[in-house]
Amino acid sequence: MKTKTLRKDKVNVITLGCSKNLVDSEDLITQLKGNDYEVTHEKESSDANIIIVNTCGFIDLAKEESVNTILQYAEIKKKGGIDKLYVTGCLSQRYKDDLETEIPEVDNYFGTLELPGLLAKLDADYKHELIGERVTTTPQHFAYLKISEGCNRTCSFCAIPLMRGKHISQPIEALVKQATNLAKMGTKELMLIAQELTYYGLDIYKKRALPELLDALAAVEGIEWIRLHYAYPSKFPMEIFTAMAKHPQVCNYLDIPLQHASDTVLERMRRQITRAETTALIEAAREQVPGIAIRTTILVGYPGETEQEFEELCDFIQEMRFERVGVFQYSHEEGTIAHGVEDDVPAEVKVDRANRLMEIQREISAEKNEAKIGKTLRVLFDRKEGGYFVGRTEADSPEVDNEVLVDAKKFYVRIGDFANVKIIEAEEYDLYGEVV
Repeated sequence: MKTKTLRKDKVNVITLGCSKNLVDSEDLITQLKGNDYEVTHEKESSDANIIIVNTCGFIDLAKEESVNTILQYAEIKKKGGIDKLYVTGCLSQRYKDDLETEIPEVDNYFGTLELPGLLAKLDADYKHELIGERVTTTPQHFAYLKISEGCNRTCSFCAIPLMRGKHISQPIEALVKQATNLAKMGTKELMLIAQELTYYGLDIYKKRALPELLDALAAVEGIEWIRLHYAYPSKFPMEIFTAMAKHPQVCNYLDIPLQHASDTVLERMRRQITRAETTALIEAAREQVPGIAIRTTILVGYPGETEQEFEELCDFIQEMRFERVGVFQYSHEEGTIAHGVEDDVPAEVKVDRANRLMEIQREISAEKNEAKIGKTLRVLFDRKEGGYFVGRTEADSPEVDNEVLVDAKKFYVRIGDFANVKIIEAEEYDLYGEVV
């Protein structure tokens, strides 16, 4: 009987940036394993002789981290620690020519949509039969499901269309197949991700088809939570709330980056929505889906942002009382519409405004968490850490949101399982509880 033998080369894939990049790395790993490569993901003590760095090029800090990581492995290569170094992802897509000049130690640079070319360089075939059978790098019980690629929006500050191209939706049938395979591997929670969720289907179905996709995914046996990330507020398809209310599998959770609340800033950002329209959308969400947890991200320090415009934003955050808020400082990105105007908000002002906004949200989060004391919540447990089992409620996504901690000396839960937890103590961003 002939046995399958692995190639002598070993590959270690390093992923930087967002969950969409992570899915790209998982697709790469799946293809390499299908070509008999031994592959690890971000293994520090790896004996791999080939390194592939999947970069992020979104904002200055992310670009700096990507460049530093490439330089780190370029130095290892110069000293003979590895044989080959390849770079892919958003930074490589956006700055390929510059990178080739500045860091020539890299053997090849590839863009975001050049997976077949990268595989060919490794003498590997792109196997279409592996599509939908992705190897995951997350804990077994949750996985990201990328439903589309690219973005057709024209937000003035955003470089994503430069790196990811135009919006391309994945067919519902392909996504259901992938979800079914993930469920068979033990996945219980799907995080739906895209550059823009609400645009889903417009290109292939000529209508916004996210509600239909949710109907189909909710029918996949074994999937207990479906979570929505990165929805655009303008022209929001309200049928999404109907699907949330209809399917218990669809979490009462919505990640909807609003970016700002001052009408003048929103207009300069080309967000195609006003504060009044945004308020109406949030109120409708809370009316149609009682108890919905809304996560948003805010951008401070956009060119021309005045103290008055920032105060309008602070008032809005106070008024809306979002469950979760992330704050970013504006980054002046080449190739964007906003790059044509002066980046005139000083760095120290951006930092101060971000801190002031997070202080407002910290108080809101503390109040909302304290209101949960005495309540029993369904919790999915992700890991054991520092004497605690650590999990999340329906209102929380991994890594970015709150967590629930249970004393491991007093209670036992299995990682990847759900348990009912009575909340006994609350902090600004964490809850402590007892298994019921």
